[in-house]
Amino acid sequence: MPAAANLERFQAIIRRVLSKGDEESSLVVDIACTIGAEILDGRRVPGDDLNSVELARRFRTSRTPTREALALLEKEGLVEIPPRRRPRVADHSLEEVSEIYRVRAAMLALVAEEAGQRATEEEIAELRDIVTRMEEAAEAGDRDGYYWGNVRFHERFAEASHNRTLQRALDSLVLRSLRFRRLTLANPHRVARSIADHSRLVTALEDRDARLAAALVTANVLGALRELSSMLEAPAPVIRAAG
Repeated sequence: MPAAANLERFQAIIRRVLSKGDEESSLVVDIACTIGAEILDGRRVPGDDLNSVELARRFRTSRTPTREALALLEKEGLVEIPPRRRPRVADHSLEEVSEIYRVRAAMLALVAEEAGQRATEEEIAELRDIVTRMEEAAEAGDRDGYYWGNVRFHERFAEASHNRTLQRALDSLVLRSLRFRRLTLANPHRVARSIADHSRLVTALEDRDARLAAALVTANVLGALRELSSMLEAPAPVIRAAG
């Protein structure tokens, strides 16, 4: 997949998350989407400086919109703004990552319970089709195709719960987890396990076994956390190259 296409997809996700009622100017959101997409795509790595003067020059605006854009990204966990220091790309500790994944596992378990009871046959069939396309991408060695299939699966999975409050709560974790999910899915062994987990999850939904679906999605997320923990404990250059 062309690099520009990845950036556009990340920008679309960020725009959706940021448009949850905040009355920010379109320029501020545009800047936040551009910078955030570069972070999620690995073009800006943890610890990189985000100089508001340079950003203002790049976007041909004053420093105020760039500062406001960085503040938006700070709220979503992509940027850190330390007191009296230059903003930088957030570098989460292993403890913070673990918290994100454990909360996400609990929320997805609730999604599974809701979807097991409320998803339509058409929605479940679509999830099965997405898993098939994920498997095809994996077999073709299409890493980006598999990643975006995974993202799409979880978007449609959340929608199948028909619980808007739950979907909005999950959105608050989306940007925090996307960067890490891309890291774990760079491992072929993890991809194979992920495909099997997603297939079993859809089978549980087809059988209307909400309890099993919740257990499966919890195991999947916590398994990804174990994989990610091993990666985050590795030397930094290995991690950044994988992104």
